[in-house]
Amino acid sequence: MQFLKNRKRLLPILVLLVKAVAAQTPEQLQKAFKESYASEYKADYNGAISALQKVYKADSYECNLRLGWLNYSLKKYPASMEYYQKAINLKKYSVEARLGYALPASANNQYDKAYEKYEEVLKIDPYNSTANYWVGVNYYYVKKYDVAAKYLELLVNMYPFDYDANHMLAWTYLNLGKNNEAKLLFQKALLYKPDDQSAKDGLAKCK
Repeated sequence: MQFLKNRKRLLPILVLLVKAVAAQTPEQLQKAFKESYASEYKADYNGAISALQKVYKADSYECNLRLGWLNYSLKKYPASMEYYQKAINLKKYSVEARLGYALPASANNQYDKAYEKYEEVLKIDPYNSTANYWVGVNYYYVKKYDVAAKYLELLVNMYPFDYDANHMLAWTYLNLGKNNEAKLLFQKALLYKPDDQSAKDGLAKCK
């Protein structure tokens, strides 16, 4: 009986000790991130991950976001998506975590999941350039050119000399039969990339 009494007294102490070990100070976290960056700089992604795992906490947005990136760099796409999703769950309005998630999803040929995240980004940030571009590209490839044009026009208005935006909107206009508009955009794309074959091919079709 005395043993059981002592054990009951010890349990709260043990719980406090476990919590103390699990808790990480800001200095320890900073050190771990610094070591992780140093390893990544040397392309030692496993080392970069290992440095973070020593201080990893499931409720740390920053740790999950970075582990999403590092696993993507190692081409461990399912693991990367899992970490990015954890980050999204922790910060429901995070744009960066959703854009991060789209990278391994696309690399893993899970385009539906990638575009789902881009659509989510636009609900949070309607003028996000990356999301507008890829949503526009998605509608282009499913031949919904009129819808694609809306996203790409917004992008060209925000970034008038962006090659990708002008190039994709030019092809979109060409498929909509707007040859004159397409011609002007292909010419602008060729100012940015004078030897670009796709823009040259598109320009030739405008004549």
